[in-house]
Amino acid sequence: MGNLFSHIYIMGNNLSFVSVIVPCRNEEKYIGKCLESIIATDFPKEKMEILAVDGMSKDKTREIIEKFKIQNSKFKIQLIDNPKIITPSAMNIGIKNAKGEIIIKMDAHSVYEKDYISKCVKHLIESGADNVGGVLKTIPAKNTLEARAIAISLSHFFGAGSSHFRTGSKEPREVDTVAFGCYKKEVFQKIGLFDEKMAKIEDLELNYRLRKAGGKIMLFPDIKAFYYPSSDNLKDFFKHNFTDGIWATYPLKYGFKVSFRHLIPLFFTSGVILALIFSPFSFLSRFLFVLIFGSYLILNLFFSFKIAWREKEFKFLFILPVVFASRHIGYGFGSLYGFLKRLEKK
Repeated sequence: MGNLFSHIYIMGNNLSFVSVIVPCRNEEKYIGKCLESIIATDFPKEKMEILAVDGMSKDKTREIIEKFKIQNSKFKIQLIDNPKIITPSAMNIGIKNAKGEIIIKMDAHSVYEKDYISKCVKHLIESGADNVGGVLKTIPAKNTLEARAIAISLSHFFGAGSSHFRTGSKEPREVDTVAFGCYKKEVFQKIGLFDEKMAKIEDLELNYRLRKAGGKIMLFPDIKAFYYPSSDNLKDFFKHNFTDGIWATYPLKYGFKVSFRHLIPLFFTSGVILALIFSPFSFLSRFLFVLIFGSYLILNLFFSFKIAWREKEFKFLFILPVVFASRHIGYGFGSLYGFLKRLEKK
């Protein structure tokens, strides 16, 4: 760890106690790798605890966590039930049980650099921010062409937009949200806990409230984690993006608005659909359809070609356009569905 904390405090009793919260459910494929990477941390084990908050898993997730508790008795590891299953309730349960002055959310689908926790704590204290996070390197869930293409799409700006925690950043920067988040516990006393109505966008919604209250969120590129996508094939990837798209517009029902970048797939998909519907009756509609869809197709093929050239993998030229389309159109259809659902009564 070297002099990582030398400008902040002397190692020992002055070191902040950290509570790591790991929401999980049916994660037998990944929870072991996740916990191994957390346990390998260079942060003093006597100054941290791990709270695995499980959404009543039906696979071997709980068994694996219990095994880690026995094998790593020097670490404070707890397995806590989350009867509501969803991630925001897992975080709220974890925060209520946390002993630390600092709360770090760590995703079960990820593994972490040895200095991940140390750097989170260092930057949180040095920067004066209320929440800090790092950069995700997306790792294919399987060693297949589809899975590799999906991983690439999630870390390329054509697929991820301006999400700097996915695409990377050369310098520290203030952002509107981070992937997981390292918070001062006092933040939750000031703005409240995670909103359990926001089952898929709990981080966005909480960080929105944090910034609205004058809080500061910082991304530091030297904080690094490795993320395994939940989808490794096109069918599941489309369904996953459809669900994500719903949560870009459905929360309008509760008065919460996501940032403009999350709505771009909605405008694109809606524009293509409307232009296609009216194209038999209007030259302007036919022109708009060709303009919108044609421009998208050119961009899609351009970036797919660049990636295929960079990766020296000619097959990507055929699979990536489909993957990008699944990302954008799936998200767009989901956003349209979510918009229609928000018109229903609460």
